[in-house]
Amino acid sequence: MSSLVQGRKVIHWPTLNTVIMIEKILKEANESVISIAELKRNLPRQVNHNTLMLILQYLEQSNKIFTSLNGITWIHNTNPNLKKAISKGLQI
Repeated sequence: MSSLVQGRKVIHWPTLNTVIMIEKILKEANESVISIAELKRNLPRQVNHNTLMLILQYLEQSNKIFTSLNGITWIHNTNPNLKKAISKGLQI
């Protein structure tokens, strides 16, 4: 995880509960793109900004979200049929 911090010393690492809470909000967002400000408003409890940024960086590096100028989009797909098609190389 040291590549996430890119030379900065992290004072506080997020808990698994906090990561899961943020993932849930992003997965269940009504819009396809959500801003960081909107994400913060939708969280059931306050999260330190630096901790939130670290979590978002982790989620992007693990290909669960995509971050653009417009905001954050959840892209992780757990559909077993899609995974099977990708693994077999079937053309859809």
